[in-house]
Amino acid sequence: MGNSSTKLAERCSLLSKDEIPVVANSFKFVSKNSDRIKEDDLMKFWGSQMDPRLAQYITNFLFGPLGNRSTVVEFQRFAELYVYCVRGTIDERISVLLASLGQAESDTSDIAYPLIKEYVEAVVSSYMRALRLQAGEEYKSWESKGFRIVKECIQKLAESLAYDVVKQGTQKVTREDAERWLQQNPTFLYMLEEVFTHLYHYRANKNLQEEQVGVRPRRPSIKTNYLLPLCEGLQYVPDYPAFTDISQMLFINSNLPHDHRNKWRFLFSSQIHGESFSTLLGRIMDQGATVLIIEDTNGYIFGGFAPGSWSLGPNFFGNDQAFLFTLRPKMRCFPATHYNDHFQYLNLNQQTMPNGLGMGGQFSYWGLWLDCEYGHGECSETCTSFKNYIQLSANKKFTIRNVEVWAVGEKPKKEDEEDGVRSSILDGHTEEKAILELAGRRQYSDGMREEPNT
Repeated sequence: MGNSSTKLAERCSLLSKDEIPVVANSFKFVSKNSDRIKEDDLMKFWGSQMDPRLAQYITNFLFGPLGNRSTVVEFQRFAELYVYCVRGTIDERISVLLASLGQAESDTSDIAYPLIKEYVEAVVSSYMRALRLQAGEEYKSWESKGFRIVKECIQKLAESLAYDVVKQGTQKVTREDAERWLQQNPTFLYMLEEVFTHLYHYRANKNLQEEQVGVRPRRPSIKTNYLLPLCEGLQYVPDYPAFTDISQMLFINSNLPHDHRNKWRFLFSSQIHGESFSTLLGRIMDQGATVLIIEDTNGYIFGGFAPGSWSLGPNFFGNDQAFLFTLRPKMRCFPATHYNDHFQYLNLNQQTMPNGLGMGGQFSYWGLWLDCEYGHGECSETCTSFKNYIQLSANKKFTIRNVEVWAVGEKPKKEDEEDGVRSSILDGHTEEKAILELAGRRQYSDGMREEPNT
């Protein structure tokens, strides 16, 4: 009887060679070495690993809807749940969605939007729970510095993912709507994949090793570098005053270009470095791509991704990877429209040009603006630079409560580092020099460099 699950798995054409030991041993553990799983046994096995609502959806898929529910589930259906959710086609994932919501796959009737939204929230909540339970390096790098998982933010994240499933103004979702939404929503699909990878690997190693010495199924941790980055730079800040949560950081990161998602490097916090525009600039200039996060005094949280390294000048710069976002009261991302290239702007000490930091729009009509007189900002009602833009702050002119800036991805190398040129001692203290430059102080030593040897 001990090898019956493995034999069942080997006869299941759905499973790949690598998947056979994982699914077989998960089935063996839940079924207590029998060839069928009871609903109560499944909930005892998986119940603590996921949101209770997802547990109900799973039982609908495996055992059938209420009123037509089977008392047991056999191996084939158990394997289908794994394959469809981890690497299934859009049609297979739709079949899981419909069955989970209590509808037959052949049912052509529309689905109520609130049901879809709750299903998404159950998956997102289970994903965040798996992050916490696995406590990987990325998660611990945030959690250890005071960042938490907040239920309200999980709900907002789920709402943002489900937002495009149906045309706004209606409450019915057709199968075509659901298929289009899944094809265009890699973040949700990834969460679904990782939730079920976690569930099926849960305690599977221990069970396998008891029966087959030397056989070790790979138990991958959640690949958080896709959604949650590694937090760097807070090791000397024991009590970091976080005003965002892990769900919000994950939302921002999931919208970044892939080569910027691996890690975030802390640059500036108004609560740590003080309420100074010159200090802000001194810490963010020439640091590569950055994420700005602002909280206004009305409690709205918003910001932008700046793909270009910040530098002073009279012109707009950056590229169309830039976007603006809001985290509270809702989570939304606003990508470039390609209508213009007004992505980033930074200037100071000018009499005829705006002095401050801006993203999107145009002079006096900014998508996001931080004035050089620290504490004041502006978000216009409309912004032609970013698609579907809505005013980010509670009021057009806002007062800043908090500002954070994070560099994302690797720090860019300086030209002399790339060319192997020996740097001068005069090249040090770049932050201090930037502040002096902003204050209009001439740096007389810049003309005293030795010529490089040829």
